[in-house]
Amino acid sequence: MANYLDPKNDLTFKRVFGEHKHLCMSLLNSMLPLEDPIVDIEYQTGELISDLIDTQRLTIVDVRCTDTEKRQFIVEMQMHWTESFKSRVLFNASKAYVKQLRKGKEIKLLQPVYALNFVNEIFEKSPEMANEYYHHYKIVNIKDTEKQIKGLEFVFIELPKFKPQNRAEKKLHELWLRFLTEINEGTKEAPKDLLDNELTREAIGYMEESAYTEGQLLTYDDWKIDAYTERAVYEELTTKSLKEGLEKGRKEGLEKGIKEGLEKGLEKGRAEGIEKGRAEGIEKGRAEGMEKGRVEGVERGRTKEKIEIAKKLLKKGMSVEDVSDATALSKEQIEQLIKETTTQK
Repeated sequence: MANYLDPKNDLTFKRVFGEHKHLCMSLLNSMLPLEDPIVDIEYQTGELISDLIDTQRLTIVDVRCTDTEKRQFIVEMQMHWTESFKSRVLFNASKAYVKQLRKGKEIKLLQPVYALNFVNEIFEKSPEMANEYYHHYKIVNIKDTEKQIKGLEFVFIELPKFKPQNRAEKKLHELWLRFLTEINEGTKEAPKDLLDNELTREAIGYMEESAYTEGQLLTYDDWKIDAYTERAVYEELTTKSLKEGLEKGRKEGLEKGIKEGLEKGLEKGRAEGIEKGRAEGIEKGRAEGMEKGRVEGVERGRTKEKIEIAKKLLKKGMSVEDVSDATALSKEQIEQLIKETTTQK
């Protein structure tokens, strides 16, 4: 019983697809939506040197090759997903496309570049994409997707979402994905379907631990450590950013809530105050009006009574001064009574 290595490791992936043309062509033909199949390839250097003055980095891809029609193919295995990976894929494919001009070709003779990317992590997490592991991107007209600007095409495959369906028309497509997902260090016995196919059987042979030197196995382990470290650092940064974002959001939300609550409280208090003031004012006005009416009514009644007494006293011949003293009416009021009495006669 053989001990196997993981084909997703940088060392083993390049051993299978970067050193054996027929295996790489089989992978590309089964994974890419090509109008014409690849019949032969030549490997290119793994380094894409940037022409930008302020970028001194070398971008190293896993496998890069050109076929007989001069179409270029870039194949990468990405263990951990980051949003920047798409930008890196676009950057590398664009560089490969533009780099063709160095050979003195006219722009119209530029050949397309295809970027095939295997991702060992789920990155499309929306419900409608839950069962979609294959993602094909190209430059198309938004309103009529049949109209395309040819030159760059991208395929991203989410390995954790892949589930074999044993489709005859896509036999190699499924076998290669099963090779990448089912063969690893925990494999005790290779699946029969993979051993029955001569291409995947050959690839499995390259995964046997005994096919590697001690130094190569150390390189294999170092790559695993680097991958785990990269993942841990990314998760730590993601967690930190998430915490900072939550804290900032909580603080801004609290401040906004207090402000809105204060504004709404003031508005509500103002409305309730006006309503309460109006009600209390009406009640107070009613009470004061009733009291004033009562007082004026009593006063009017008393004055009327005094006038009747004054009339009687005047009839008896009392002087204005004496009547005024007796009734507390003013002299003017008494003289007015005398005048009214005289007029009536």
